[in-house]
Amino acid sequence: MAFDKLGRFFGISGDDDAVNEEDYEAEHHEQVEDDEVPYNTINRDNVVSIKQGMNQAKSQIVLYEPRVYSDAKEVAQNLLKNKAVVINFSRMEDSSARRIVDFITGTVYALNGEIQRIGDKIFLATPPKFVTDGKISELIDKKDNLS
Repeated sequence: MAFDKLGRFFGISGDDDAVNEEDYEAEHHEQVEDDEVPYNTINRDNVVSIKQGMNQAKSQIVLYEPRVYSDAKEVAQNLLKNKAVVINFSRMEDSSARRIVDFITGTVYALNGEIQRIGDKIFLATPPKFVTDGKISELIDKKDNLS
């Protein structure tokens, strides 16, 4: 019987085997109604809208060039918002830069994130969802002045 319906669907079967289209639609409609489940009983916890999924996929990296110690608060707030932060200390004295690095290191530790040096007086602080890979070999040879 299933092969007959399939044959009629593709137009392969003979005319004497043809079934009235109304009978076919009635059979098909009854079968769909039997398989339907009421809307209230379906678990939709794992359904995510497309727009929500796209917003979650976007990650941001914020660039900072602090000049005073109080700028460290802005860097920490961005980390708390799950944004990675690149901090350039080239316009600061080393003592103030060390204090900010210590503050940001504490913030990153509390969030289970990471902080790493990526250049001379340039650091990358990332929240837990960011993954960094690789090392910059130039920095291994240089003496670490800020840590």
